[in-house]
Amino acid sequence: MYLTKEVKEDIFKKHGGVESNTGSAEGQIALFTHRINHLTEHLKRNRKDYNTERSLVKLVGKRRSLLDYLKHKDIERYRAIIKELGLRK
Repeated sequence: MYLTKEVKEDIFKKHGGVESNTGSAEGQIALFTHRINHLTEHLKRNRKDYNTERSLVKLVGKRRSLLDYLKHKDIERYRAIIKELGLRK
């Protein structure tokens, strides 16, 4: 499986803030980004996998809403996570 316990722990250590906080917006955004990248690669090989395509669109929406929340809550944290993950802007 692509998302093992160790990979999740590593993502949350990098982006989760204090003591790998799994509930932080930055940690969740980083996890969603990792999953989105994986699903994007899968869809490049399997173009007709519509269930995965739907899952990808839902994940992108969730990440977008978390990014909007973070943008309104604390613009500096938003800018930092955008830059760190290499998302647009």
